Amino acid sequence: MRRMTARPANTHQARLLRLLRDGGPRSRAELGDRVDLSRSKLAVEVDRLLETGLVVADGLAASRGGRRSHNIRLAPRLRFLGVDIGATSIDVAVTNPELEILGHLNQPMDVREGPVAVFDQVLAMVGKLRETGVAEAFDGAGIGVPGPVRFPEGVPVAPPIMPGWDGFPVREALSQELGCPVMVDNDVNLMAMGEMQAGVARSVQDFFCVKIGTGIGCGIVAGGEVHRGTTGSAGDVGHIQVEPDGRQCACGNRGCLEAYFGGAALARDAEEAAGEGRSAELARRLAAEGRLTAADVAVAASAGDGTSLDLIRDGGSRVGQVIAGLVSFFNPGLVVIGGGVTGLGHTLLASIRTQVYRQSLPLATGNLPIVLGELGQVAGVTGAARLTSDHLFSPA
Repeated sequence: MRRMTARPANTHQARLLRLLRDGGPRSRAELGDRVDLSRSKLAVEVDRLLETGLVVADGLAASRGGRRSHNIRLAPRLRFLGVDIGATSIDVAVTNPELEILGHLNQPMDVREGPVAVFDQVLAMVGKLRETGVAEAFDGAGIGVPGPVRFPEGVPVAPPIMPGWDGFPVREALSQELGCPVMVDNDVNLMAMGEMQAGVARSVQDFFCVKIGTGIGCGIVAGGEVHRGTTGSAGDVGHIQVEPDGRQCACGNRGCLEAYFGGAALARDAEEAAGEGRSAELARRLAAEGRLTAADVAVAASAGDGTSLDLIRDGGSRVGQVIAGLVSFFNPGLVVIGGGVTGLGHTLLASIRTQVYRQSLPLATGNLPIVLGELGQVAGVTGAARLTSDHLFSPA
């Protein structure tokens, strides 16, 4: 089902829409306090938005002296779809116009099965959400994929862990299937946007978000906007070299951070430790399951397994080594650590912090929080909904 949704006519209307998205219903007077418009100009712009159907009157506002006005809010009918495709799972969520999640599904899926199989799964999950009644149609969809994206075209470019995806027209294909505008971005950029929208980075303008999942990436936010770089590859920190002539990486180079840490590398090192008899706990789990994951290492570490704790600390130290360089270069106000491997918890976080605080200059780290993300599994879908709402709430 296709739904044609109006777009704001100018930057003033776009700013008003984003204020209502991020702050909820407001009176005309409250909107006037936040935008640099005369009362008459503000009235004209609000009335035009009411005519488009993007906003509606919503009850009487609190009195500020004189006649009470109506609150203005985003039209409750608006619906955004967020899709976060990871290396090993898919999250799909529907939000209201204020980006609150109305329905959310997660299912395992190997991204290496290719775009056709993955999007068949995505569309099946969207169908299940529609059956619950949270949405009949969408006003926009945001899609995150675990690899570099040429942002203007919505096309993945040579993603190391996504065989068969290079050049696939994600935006075009899904726009036809979903009947709405589609925006596509790297998954870690969306995680950063999610934490900025509703998580730990709500009040921060300059920060980065490091996602440690199967691989490792970094979303960079400068001045409240995601920095993607000239071609969309900014933040690809998993392929910064940490060991000259080191391990072979999936990207074809040697010694990359991702070759030493992340879910895939941690699982491989855990299986090697189990096979060499360095951890009875990991060996027991390997014998029972036939394979190990980062989650197995987390459980073993929580039970006091020394080898697992060493693997986590060593990995955190390498991640901290790279983050320390980024901190010295970018001087962020916050570092957020997210992704599936954050199940390793405070052992990982402590190791990263120790390395960063030891290696970076005091001026950069004196007031620098390094924290776990707040939103967990819904960070990416929240960011995806914000991405597509940013598109809808920008001038046509």
